[in-house]
Parts: sequence; C-alpha cells; structure tokens
Amino acid sequence: MTQGTTLPSQTPSHFDEGPTPTEPPFNLDAERAILGACMHKADVIDAVRPVLGDDAFYRPAHETIWRALLTQHREDKPTDPIVLTELLQQQGDLQRVGGPTYVFQLADAPYGTGSAEHHAEIVRAKADLRRLMTSAVRTLQRAQEPGADPEAIRSEVEAEVRAERERALASGQGRLSRFATNGWSFVKESGADTEPLWGTREKTVWASGESLMIVGAPGVGKTTLAHQVIFARIGLQETVLEMPVAPSRRVLYLAMDRPKQIAKAMARRVFPTDEKILRERLVVWEGPLPATLDKEPDLLADLAAAHQADTIVIDSLKDAVSTMVDDSLAVAFHNARMRAIRNGVEIMELHHQRKATADAPRGQRPSLDQVYGSTWFTSGAGSVLFVTGRAGDPAVTLHHLKTSTGEVGPLDVTHDHVRGTTTVDPTKDPAALLRNAPNGMTARDLAAILIGGDPERADIEKARRHLSRLVESGLATKADGIAGGAGGGQQARYYASARHLTAVG
Repeated sequence: MTQGTTLPSQTPSHFDEGPTPTEPPFNLDAERAILGACMHKADVIDAVRPVLGDDAFYRPAHETIWRALLTQHREDKPTDPIVLTELLQQQGDLQRVGGPTYVFQLADAPYGTGSAEHHAEIVRAKADLRRLMTSAVRTLQRAQEPGADPEAIRSEVEAEVRAERERALASGQGRLSRFATNGWSFVKESGADTEPLWGTREKTVWASGESLMIVGAPGVGKTTLAHQVIFARIGLQETVLEMPVAPSRRVLYLAMDRPKQIAKAMARRVFPTDEKILRERLVVWEGPLPATLDKEPDLLADLAAAHQADTIVIDSLKDAVSTMVDDSLAVAFHNARMRAIRNGVEIMELHHQRKATADAPRGQRPSLDQVYGSTWFTSGAGSVLFVTGRAGDPAVTLHHLKTSTGEVGPLDVTHDHVRGTTTVDPTKDPAALLRNAPNGMTARDLAAILIGGDPERADIEKARRHLSRLVESGLATKADGIAGGAGGGQQARYYASARHLTAVG
C-alpha cells in the first residue's frame, strides 16, 4: 500500500513493515482500517470505541483523526471524508495529519466495516504492549541510577502493575463485561447458598462473601472474640459461642493497631502443639499498610494473593483508611473490600463505637448510628456485631445489629481473660429458660427475661422466633392462644417437650 502524502517527522518512516526490534509495537494497517470503516459507517464508532479505550493509536495523525470522528459522532453529524476534512481544516489539523489526500486514502482502504472490532482489538493490544514497554524502560533507568534502592523500585513496579491491570480492566471491552454474568450463574453458581463461616443457616453471624464487622469500645473483648473465630478458622477449635465455624485455608491478620498487645492476647490460646498450624495457616502483618485502602483499592486483594490467604482480619478499621468520617473515603474502602471478596477472600473487620455511647447502660440495645465514622462503612458490611459492656468487665452483651439471616442474640457472654475464651450465659438460653418454666411461657415472658425489662414489640417478635425454632426442632410444643374479645384473649404459650425434659433430666 502506498504511503500517500508525507507525514510529520515524529511518525515512523517505514510503518507499513511493522516495528523493528528498537521500535515499540504498532499496526498501522489496522489503525487505517478502523478509521476508514468509521468514515463509511458512523455506527462503527460505537462498536470500536469500548474496545479501543483511550490513547490507543500509535500514529499521532491517526489519533487526531479519531478524535475528530468522535466529535462528529457525538454531535450526530456525518463522518464521511468530505465533512471530516472540513472539520480538520477548521481545527488547523488538516496539514498535520497529511492533508485531504491522506484522509481520502483512509476512506478508500479496501476493508469492510465488519472487521472493525477485530482491528480495534489488534490496535488495543499493541497500545497495551507499548505501555508495558515504557514501564519496563523506566524501571531499567531507575535501577541504573546511582544509589538506587531495590525495595523502592520494587514498590514502584508493583504499584505500576496494579495501576496497569486496573486501567486495562476498567477500559476497553473489559469495562463493559468484567463483572457481567448470566442470570442462572448469578443465582445458582455465585456461592450465595454456601454454608455460613460462623453460625447456622437459620442464625448466621458471618456469611460467606459478606464481611463481618465487630464493633465495641476498647476493653470489651472484640479482639478476644475475633481471635477465637480465627483460631477456629485455622482448625484449633470447632465452635465459638456454641456455633460452628467453617475452616479456612490460611488467614492473614492485619495487626495494625498495637500488634504487641494483639500478640499477647493470642498467646492465651496458643500451646506448643499449635506451632505447625500457626506457622502454616496464620500470617500476621505487623504495623501500618504500605498505603491506605481508600488510596489503593486493590491492596487488600493483592495482600491476600501474595500470602495465599482466603481470610483477612482488619484490626482495626481506623488504621486502614485515611479518615473515618468522609463518605467518599468510606465508599472507596468498600470498593477495596468488594474487590477482595470478588477474589474469594473473606473479611472480618474490628472497629470502634462513638465515644459518646461508650458508657451506655449494660443491656441497652445499641444501633448502627453508634458505630464510629461514615454510615457507608456499616452499609457495606454483611453482618455487624456490637459488643456492649465496661472495659475489662468479663460479662458483656453481644447485639447483632445487621444480619444475613436470623438474628443472633442478644447474647450475654462471659470472657475468661486468662484463657482467652468466651462462653454464653446459660441463664439467657431460651431452651434452658423454657425447660425451667413448668407452666410454660409466652413470647412476652421470654422477651422480658432476655432484655431484662419491659419488652417492645420487636423484642417480643424475636422471642417468638426463638420459641418457634424450638418447636420446629422438637424441643418445645405450642398451645395456641385465644383471640381477643370481651375477655381480652390469651397469648400462645410454649412448653418444653417431653423429649427435651427427658434428654436433660
């Protein structure tokens, strides 16, 4: 193919032959074919634009013509070479791109519009390779500088690779399809029906694919509780608070907040026989991260991949972001959280409550707005446990403020600060309470005991669900109530079943 009008000196002189070993990758024939197809049929622009992304053309003249085509198409104007030549003339770019002769040569290229998307894929791939080559050359130059720091160069390279991967995924055709899946796969193959990580299907504390946030004031046992769950994940125990915990391959613990204190807390539960498991299945990151997660949203997923971990514990949330009160940064953190979860990583987050609520009366039910920081932190979490009590007090209460399935608790629990264990107060176990009530109890009776006061409608409904589950499991029977009227009616009453009484007698 003839070259046509002589082009500016910054373009390759033998571009038809492809790049030489010293030149970056390009394919000018593919670039010409795309531009010619877009001149013949404007709809081709919509087809190739998602594939090309930004700055895909190697030859500056082609990039200028492409931008002129985009301008015409956005304004719903013709894209034929006559109109395009006029626009380039008005912009002062016509002679720079090779004059009207070259524009018409592009329109006369012997390619149809049907291959334009394939040509765009070629051009995009060449552009990606050029960008990678530029990064490699820059790395080589940095490595040859006097006093070059290998660790600093390595960190810069890793940051550039992350940025390039995200740019590639967020542009071109991948931008439109990277997270798309068909409806059947979404419903049946996304893992939505998997067993909980902690709890049961009916009462899930930590669901697979959803983060768990444990909130509380300093000293109420957030870390103690989290460590038991993590040790169960790596196989050192099977249950926490009498609820099963699913096993994990490897846990990465981000000990950003007082790592020495975290180590002392873990030591209460560690024995010499645990050495092999702890060396193989638990990785601890001590101190601050290389960057906050709102600034590097891929960092969480990259850390999990680097350490081959399928579970990450963030201790604590305030150390992972620049500030807790900025909504935009909270959304950025949630993006980091979701990118890790999409890669199959389960996430637990330890967090603090607002200082004004730290001295709330024991047993008083907290709310999500008492969690410190932007509301978007809790909005993105799958489950939120709130621990209330006094600092250092062994007896605290767990409130399940945000649930995946049925609500767990409120649970009155006792921390053994010497052994690092937590147990449920049996006096608040609905099954035990019902077993010790010879005359049975109503949902209101149970609710009053569980909350330690006059129950509200929501408390009664939760108690009713507790009793209904006992009936379904055969541990209780139900005597239906009588509808209201002149006599005022009578509430349904529940009794421990004969099988339940015999089993514990």
